[in-house]
Amino acid sequence: MLVGSNWVISFQEKTHKIFESIIKRIKAGKGRIRKMGSDYLAYAILDCVVDYYFVLLEKIGEDIEETEDKITEKTRPEIIQDIFLLRRELVYLRRSVWPLRDIINSIYKTDSKLFKKPTGVFIRDLYDHTIQVMDTIETYRDLVAGMTELHMSSISNRMNEIMKVLTIVSTIFAPLTFIVGVYGMNLYMPEAKWGGTYFAIWGIIATIALSMAFFFKKRKWF
Repeated sequence: MLVGSNWVISFQEKTHKIFESIIKRIKAGKGRIRKMGSDYLAYAILDCVVDYYFVLLEKIGEDIEETEDKITEKTRPEIIQDIFLLRRELVYLRRSVWPLRDIINSIYKTDSKLFKKPTGVFIRDLYDHTIQVMDTIETYRDLVAGMTELHMSSISNRMNEIMKVLTIVSTIFAPLTFIVGVYGMNLYMPEAKWGGTYFAIWGIIATIALSMAFFFKKRKWF
């Protein structure tokens, strides 16, 4: 954007309706934009840019909340990609806002004849808005960094729960495997000739399994 004493030239990289409100105000001849000079028009253009940053941050905030809900509900491999994408967007946004903040600050502090004193109040307010945008970006960056740790903790907790279940199952089957192994050997065993030995062994196996399951349940291990 180039600013002169009575003219403003702005360049827009991509077609967007971000400045449509300014165009409507100029055509309608309403508000200060027609009464004040080129410095106020330059401020109005910068103000539209900063306001649109708030729109972007609102969208990013919704994405962060949605990603947090996904992490707490169920751990999925694609969540880490969403986190990296959010981090990349915040880094890109920070690189855009940081120089803009310095430019607005220099406009406010520089005694330039292009920007009159009445417009300085609006420039100061615009600078405060850029500070607010930067603070929000830093807050979101901290949230995204915490989401990475939360995601890794969720994966670790899920693995611990799986290992816990497998350990309990292995513990229950350990004595059963021993009993079956002993009676599976081709050795002479007097009790094998007793009547009902087969059903007695199955009764012992079932009793041991149920007793251990009841004990684990009572201790709230599963």
